[in-house]
Amino acid sequence: MFSDNAKIGTFLLTLSLLCFILGIVFLFDAALLALADVLFLIGLVLLIGPSRTVRFFTRPDRLRGIVTFFLGILLVFIRWPVIGVGLQLYGILYLFGSFLPIVANSLRGVPVIGPLLSSEKVENFVDRMGSSGGRKIPV
Repeated sequence: MFSDNAKIGTFLLTLSLLCFILGIVFLFDAALLALADVLFLIGLVLLIGPSRTVRFFTRPDRLRGIVTFFLGILLVFIRWPVIGVGLQLYGILYLFGSFLPIVANSLRGVPVIGPLLSSEKVENFVDRMGSSGGRKIPV
């Protein structure tokens, strides 16, 4: 069903998330956060392919998110992890925020998380975070 590259990419993305969480738990450990960044980029390339990754990161309508994400990675590598993680999170929300309502809708069927995501305040937050923010989304 999935190619070997997609399986490896998914594993690397999961490992990246684990390193990111551990990097924050260990008081913004720059080495773990840098490892998470490298694993994220390699996993994304393996999951969606090199040409689609380049197309995704060169779209002019997402320039603000791209710049802040990569500036955050640079700051983590030069040992300013707190500011770098903040910029990365903003960039990821800007780049992948349109997927947030889709993920939330699919998680509403999960027993523990579903009722939490169905509350009015959380729904409004997810809808606001997932809005395009004035960007034109190509169809």
